[in-house]
Amino acid sequence: MAELSPEMLQLLLGTIIAVSAGAVIYLFVNPYLSGEVQRDKRMQGVTENRAKRSHARTRDDELQSRRRQVADSLKEIEDRQKAREKITLRMRLQRAGLQITPNAFWIASGIVGLIVGGLTLYSTPGMSPLISVAAVFVGAFGLPRWALGFLTKKRQAKFTNEFANAIDVIVRGVKSGLPLNECLGIIARESPSPIREEFQDIVEQSRVGVPLQECFERTMQRMPLPEMKFFAIVIGIQQQAGGNLSEALGNLSGVLRDRKRLTQKVGALSAEAKASAAVLGSLPPLVMTMVYVTTPNYIMLLFTTKTGQFMLMGAGLWMTVGILVMRKMINFKY
Repeated sequence: MAELSPEMLQLLLGTIIAVSAGAVIYLFVNPYLSGEVQRDKRMQGVTENRAKRSHARTRDDELQSRRRQVADSLKEIEDRQKAREKITLRMRLQRAGLQITPNAFWIASGIVGLIVGGLTLYSTPGMSPLISVAAVFVGAFGLPRWALGFLTKKRQAKFTNEFANAIDVIVRGVKSGLPLNECLGIIARESPSPIREEFQDIVEQSRVGVPLQECFERTMQRMPLPEMKFFAIVIGIQQQAGGNLSEALGNLSGVLRDRKRLTQKVGALSAEAKASAAVLGSLPPLVMTMVYVTTPNYIMLLFTTKTGQFMLMGAGLWMTVGILVMRKMINFKY
């Protein structure tokens, strides 16, 4: 075989180098010229968007699931409350924090009615016997029920004022690693009344095997407040679906404190109207009492004559209507 001349070798080597360089350049440039890079970018963008939409859809599904759980819990609680809508006297006494039996309450009511009727008959001897009977009825059925409602509202107000602090105890305990039952026990030992008594009942019932959700439902019967309902719903959902209990209860504590501030603000804005209503409502009885003390013969005509008795009945009716109207005007819903 004839040997190649140096010129031919250089030409052949140059050709190989040129072909190799062209092939390398083609491999790098061809994806851009053919659109493969743009296609890969579009595919990557579509994949990332699909993944983002899938993630967003997953979050939306979780939120919807959580909302459905809250709605189902609310509906279940409302259904159970409707099933137990009839409130017994024993439950009313428990709500007021009175450790007495219904029989003792009825006996005390009868004694109060007899005392009020006797005082009315003794203070106005010329009065019609029907007024004394009405006074006995009011003393036996009106005053005890009013006192029971007053004690219930006072106890619920104390519970609401301290409930946010009790929730903060649970939040700090859960963050430090304590179980929920131990946090409830701390509240039952350290919190003021009436939170202490209510959580003591929850802890004692849970110790004997009653489910925690049922314990809270029984507590809601004795303390039917929106704050207690929210708390029971959060605990129930956390036990069923899991989640960050400390974060949920922390948000609930913030909501309860905001509600408390709003209540105080409404009370401050309506204080003047309440004072005016109290003055207007108490002025006629005070004037009648002063006239009775100074000149009893002058005002006794209202009690001894039929015309005066009808005038008293009409005045009492219109006073009641006026007081109810003023109460409606200053009773703000928020």
